[in-house]
Amino acid sequence: MTKQEISALIARDLLRIRAVFFRPEQPFVWASGIKSPVYCDNRLTLTAPEVRSDVENALAETVRREYPETEVLMGTSTAGIAHAAITGHLMGLPMGYVRAGQKDHGRQNQIEGRLEPGQKVVVIEDLISTGGSVIEVVEALRAAGAEVLGIASIFTYGMQKGIDRLAAAGVRNVSLTDFDTIAQAAAEEGYIAPADIARLIAFRDNPADESWIGK
Repeated sequence: MTKQEISALIARDLLRIRAVFFRPEQPFVWASGIKSPVYCDNRLTLTAPEVRSDVENALAETVRREYPETEVLMGTSTAGIAHAAITGHLMGLPMGYVRAGQKDHGRQNQIEGRLEPGQKVVVIEDLISTGGSVIEVVEALRAAGAEVLGIASIFTYGMQKGIDRLAAAGVRNVSLTDFDTIAQAAAEEGYIAPADIARLIAFRDNPADESWIGK
């Protein structure tokens, strides 16, 4: 499949299982206090076998296409671990994961799984918003001597803050699908009204501006 075909397929999959759920009339509230018209829980893909198969095969195809020199997959903790494991199995590649912080017991590892200095790594992430957490993972891998080729993620909001952070860190992200594609698919399939697309994009472009609410 082409990148566009994958993006459309995954967008519809995520909508169907309510992994990405739009509610512009009754915004969700993030931990930061920001009001959002969208709720994302890509962990639900793991309990939907058909969608899980689409996601993992698409991740494997994406890694092969975008990062052909990949030697190891590293999942983000915790949401990226299962996806890295399944994708690694499909590709015949070793995988591990990076903890949010160093353990305070045992070997005190932050990186779990064998990683040799100089190995070419792709980070597997479930979603990208502002990019902070995945950049911490990239920095931990670089500190361990890995060559991080980039990130393969399921979904990205495309928020400017995230784009800027990834650029500043010198790391590339390739997502299976994105906010704009899902918003369009949601309108086409009746999850939201077509007029809501502009409200959703206004949120994506400036999450701190709540003027989209009630429009």
